[in-house]
Amino acid sequence: MTRPNSPLVVSLSLILTMGLGACVPQQLATDAAASPPEAPPGAPPGTCWHRNTSPAVIQTVTDQIVVSPAVLDATGQITQPAVFRTVTRQEIVQPRRDTWLETPCPEQMTPEFIASLQRALAARGFYRGIASGQIDRATRLAIRRYQKETGQDSSTLSLDTARQLGLIAIAQ
Repeated sequence: MTRPNSPLVVSLSLILTMGLGACVPQQLATDAAASPPEAPPGAPPGTCWHRNTSPAVIQTVTDQIVVSPAVLDATGQITQPAVFRTVTRQEIVQPRRDTWLETPCPEQMTPEFIASLQRALAARGFYRGIASGQIDRATRLAIRRYQKETGQDSSTLSLDTARQLGLIAIAQ
């Protein structure tokens, strides 16, 4: 008989959950495509945003807990050593965080704009590929490296970064 928490049962339930999660009715997929893009509360109309979710930071803590203290005789000698139990637990050091980046809107992300982005990142030593006009893996990595220096750990181009690179006019 299989126990409810055995690896076999957990693996089967995980496989079933993953399999069912991938089945999205066509109606729901169509509804999702028609929904407006996501934006933070209070975002001005006509602006575009990207939600960047950073994972929680978790650490493993191991403690030794005294189950029974050491037994001493009249002279202070240990006749029976203390017994300890090891307890391990997970602690969240930093919870998951959602941050919002204002981004250039999709209609601004033309091949010419992306090629200019690639040239601007190359001029600063962050991009080594050719200016293809396509957002590829190398471009995303270059964006992440550039933005990380300004405190934004995201491979999605922020509007602030595009302005710093001289790709979008700064509003006055």
